Amino acid sequence: MRHIDLSLYLVLDPDLCAGIGMVETARAAVAGGATVVQLRDKHATTAQMIDTGRALKAVLAGTGALLIINDDVEAAVAIGADGLHVGQDDMLVRAARARVGRQMILGLSVETEALAAAVDPEVVDYAGIGPVFATPTKPDHKQPIGIDGLAGLVKVCPVPSVAIGGLKAAHVDDVFAAGANGLAVVSAICGTADPQAAARAIADAIPRRVR
Repeated sequence: MRHIDLSLYLVLDPDLCAGIGMVETARAAVAGGATVVQLRDKHATTAQMIDTGRALKAVLAGTGALLIINDDVEAAVAIGADGLHVGQDDMLVRAARARVGRQMILGLSVETEALAAAVDPEVVDYAGIGPVFATPTKPDHKQPIGIDGLAGLVKVCPVPSVAIGGLKAAHVDDVFAAGANGLAVVSAICGTADPQAAARAIADAIPRRVR
């Protein structure tokens, strides 16, 4: 299994990023220390995802940050993205792996200990665990699990994990103490006055041993 630096995982939100756009938000966040950028836009067509994804790939080139596409396997393949992330209600993870091949990173969302324990490391590279806290950026999310719940899921999950759901810089210590390999943020960076500074504040709080 390849090493993936999940320590600061930015999930782009088109509405929150509307002020300066998702591409500029991603560029600034990576300059501030974001290690992964996920393009998530549930209302975009595949063609729109491809256009945005290609623009993101261009600004991330040479930075070392990974580009992950949420849910749209056709867009991920067309873009030549680093990875694809799917949820439990999206396409089956084995079908996703078959479509993207062995080289592309594949992430899967898990919300319960049973789902976390059932992750197949032969198919999935990392798990997104949460929601840790309630978050308005995904109103249809499952019941929040809290930091204790996060620790429980991380313990049984056989692949690296990134925590998600209402997380801010103030939660960094708790997330890593729970055993997660990183934290995914949306509103903590998207829509802030200075996305680079917002990312830097989180990155600076991440324990050096996981960077």
